[in-house]
Amino acid sequence: MITCEEKMAFEPNALPTLIGSLPLSDHQEATRLILEYMPEIPLWAQLPVYPEERLLSQFTEGLPGIRGEGDSLYFDTEDPAFEQEFLSFYEQYLEVTEAGLPLKQSVFAFSGKTGRGFRAFLEAIPRAGSKPLALKGQITGPFTMLSGLKDKSGRLAFFNPQLREVVVKAIALRAKYQVEEMKALGHEVILFLDEPALAGFGSSAMVGVTKEDVISDLTEVIDTVQQAGGIPGIHVCANTDWSVILETPVDILSFDAYGFFDRIVLYKEQLSDFLKKGKTIAWGLVPTLNEEDLKSEDVSSLKTLWDGQVKQLGADPDMIKRQALITPSCGTGLLSRELSLRVLMLTRDLSRAIRGTATYK
Repeated sequence: MITCEEKMAFEPNALPTLIGSLPLSDHQEATRLILEYMPEIPLWAQLPVYPEERLLSQFTEGLPGIRGEGDSLYFDTEDPAFEQEFLSFYEQYLEVTEAGLPLKQSVFAFSGKTGRGFRAFLEAIPRAGSKPLALKGQITGPFTMLSGLKDKSGRLAFFNPQLREVVVKAIALRAKYQVEEMKALGHEVILFLDEPALAGFGSSAMVGVTKEDVISDLTEVIDTVQQAGGIPGIHVCANTDWSVILETPVDILSFDAYGFFDRIVLYKEQLSDFLKKGKTIAWGLVPTLNEEDLKSEDVSSLKTLWDGQVKQLGADPDMIKRQALITPSCGTGLLSRELSLRVLMLTRDLSRAIRGTATYK
């Protein structure tokens, strides 16, 4: 008998997609390139050349007490306006969750400045030449947001219960907003939580942050995405305590397979169980963090790397392939345009080689 979980299993069969950022300044051009190279699972582009489209700034609009811009954001809980902003936030939250206010009419939707890539993407998809298997969005995850934002005294937002609750709820509804808008176009939707800061979990700077706290925050966002009909993923572009992610209900685990496979393979039993549940692993096989690596690798060498990693993982190779996404190790926003295009080409062509749809030297 087929279970409900099996019916809903997402099988990308080693199709390619990207992590999010590109080193461009034109959202229409970025969208065109994504649709050209990643037509099966395209995503909306983040262009960090704009201060309002960076890791923290793109998803902080409407948070009570948030001040500054670009990479210099902080919470000012001492501002006399903070209490009213806090109350206004929860009024809007309750209007959405209990009174039926559409998310696209709320503070949890992208504004004109932060949503240019998202709007360009939504407008382009109906005109795309072929129907995608899924559309992909992304959002900065709660741990990265809460460890990246501080108050005026330099204290991490994670350690302020008031701010922690606000940030997690805002991320959950911003993620749901993306899912709703993309599903309205008639496609499956993948939503990645980008969590680079999880590389620092367990460090001295994070003393007092428990594993249970991190899992709880991630689960609240994941549950919201799943309830909206989306497929949630978590992306970490470095090493971390992978059991944190594997103990959440997330559907896709995205990691830097080029640089950190030797660390994640230590969890191969848990990863095998993850796959047996019908879940997906996104293999970041195309290097983006070291330019020399990117210049020296080609499809053949990366395919050899994939073959070796599949063998080391020890699970059924066909299952691994069926439930794999092929991605770059991270975003390309800090690369040159030329190298970014090389990442797109290698990711596409590596996916084809793994799927056996073309022959490469």
